[in-house]
Amino acid sequence: MAAAAAGTSLSPLSSSLDKPYTPSNSPSPKPFSLFPKTLPKPSFAHRSSLSHTHKTLLTTSSKNPISDVISAYKTDPDGHSLIFDDDDKPREECGVVGIYGDSEASRLCYLALHALQHRGQEGAGIVAVHDSVLQSVTGVGLVSDVFNESKLDKLPGDSAIGHVRYSTAGSSMLKNVQPFVAGYRFGSVGVAHNGNLVNYEALRAMLEENGSIFNTSSDTEVVLHLIAISKVRPFFLRIVEACEKLEGAYSMVFLTEDKLVAVRDPYGFRPLVMGRRSNGAVVFASETCALDLIEATYEREVYPGEVLVVDKDGVQSLCLMPHPEPKACIFEHIYFALPNSVVFGRSVYESRRAFGEILAMEAPVECDVVIAVPDSGVVAALGYAAKAGVPFQQGLIRSHYVGRTFIEPSQKIRDFGVKLKLSPVRAVLEGKRVVVVDDSIVRGTTSSKIVRLIKESGAKEVHMRIASPPIIGSCYYGVDTPSSDELISNRMSIEEIREFIGSDSLAFLPFDSLTKMLGSDSRNYCYACFSGNYPVQPSGKVKRIGDFVDDGLNGSMGSIDGGWVQATRSQKERGDLKQKEVEEERLSL
Repeated sequence: MAAAAAGTSLSPLSSSLDKPYTPSNSPSPKPFSLFPKTLPKPSFAHRSSLSHTHKTLLTTSSKNPISDVISAYKTDPDGHSLIFDDDDKPREECGVVGIYGDSEASRLCYLALHALQHRGQEGAGIVAVHDSVLQSVTGVGLVSDVFNESKLDKLPGDSAIGHVRYSTAGSSMLKNVQPFVAGYRFGSVGVAHNGNLVNYEALRAMLEENGSIFNTSSDTEVVLHLIAISKVRPFFLRIVEACEKLEGAYSMVFLTEDKLVAVRDPYGFRPLVMGRRSNGAVVFASETCALDLIEATYEREVYPGEVLVVDKDGVQSLCLMPHPEPKACIFEHIYFALPNSVVFGRSVYESRRAFGEILAMEAPVECDVVIAVPDSGVVAALGYAAKAGVPFQQGLIRSHYVGRTFIEPSQKIRDFGVKLKLSPVRAVLEGKRVVVVDDSIVRGTTSSKIVRLIKESGAKEVHMRIASPPIIGSCYYGVDTPSSDELISNRMSIEEIREFIGSDSLAFLPFDSLTKMLGSDSRNYCYACFSGNYPVQPSGKVKRIGDFVDDGLNGSMGSIDGGWVQATRSQKERGDLKQKEVEEERLSL
């Protein structure tokens, strides 16, 4: 890293946001291209993208084996089932925001976090700097639960960073709520992180061996320790040196006494955008919807591998080394991001509408009405209906007032978790041939219950259309997904899934059609969840994924952030694990 301090791995590129960013290894200062040259396309020839026929359901082996995730039923003291969550969806782990140069930085940060609430609902925090002192307020719950007027009054200053978090339940959760603040011999630093480090275990072991003491189970704390032990100057080069040791996904904002620093990993897995308010304040956020709410004008993305340093002298752009081909998360466009956001330079709304149009062309079916599984399936359903020439109607009404924990009555109610959130509209469904558009199928349990709800409301036929390819792989890059063994598309064929969920037909968005729609941008995306091909292979242990629970099944209260799974170096090695080894791994958790 001495070379980095000397400037060989850092390239000061611009003191103004108006100039284009170019990697340090670029032969000329032309605008930086996000698109790598090649991406091997997984073959889905062994799966049909559309299933109409009926046949006996088979039990199939995993197409992408990985360690199981602990789950168990949980009851309250009276023996009632506790419903922790009923969404059978992957979870985006976090959302971040940073503001520099506005006298109401903490309040603007608070509003921006509201706009990013969909990225995390279980913890929120803000750190602001005033008179060279970093002050922090964090808490468990929604942004509106954590903050009020009196708490925001405790966060004066013209610079702030904020964070919203999704995590598993448990007593250790509060200490893991970000932003984290740490003191070191030259001052203090705060950090908010969206992503997941795949070399966390190795880094933590190295730091602990050298005397570091950890207070949380979050991989973000590793970054603070790396900064603290760095000896390079000035301070922002410590951040750069720390980030160059990280592997995996990270979009981070740092706050010091006089600087705001934004960093995005070289692959650009998770989004991070930059904007500016009319008074000149610089804003960073996970999505452009946060900029819109606080009236900041979107300027551009923080590029993969870029470090942006904001202080009283303006904005300086640096480049991390190495600088590989970017691999942005395709699920931002499929599910995570809000439709009104621009993510990776592309409108999320337009992407989802196009997904629906492709489904209508490639998997047509005679129907009377098109409905969506709200909210994430709505835009794709609009695209399907428009292309098919069939009316779109609200056949399922979503309740937005359901908390995370619900107590089921002693008299069991079938599909209780789904019924809490989704109510079928009989007037729309009765006697109709219905196309139901959803963004994805993960375990398949929610889809089966939705199909049953619709049929019980009098639908003549139910045809499921999924606006993404089949998910066969877990994510290591900041998304909470079940283990691969729990992913239904990893264990069953399309026809087997159709029979499992009980629909009359089932079709997924074909992978080749997805990449064709994205055009030259397609080479810029990570498709590991569809192909099992990971741009960065995990080493050692990574954070366990899949601790959230769906549809009235309940996770063990012990399955909290302290859980870890062993990651192997390749898909082949995972496939070669013997059953005994898998069982030993499960028992060791």
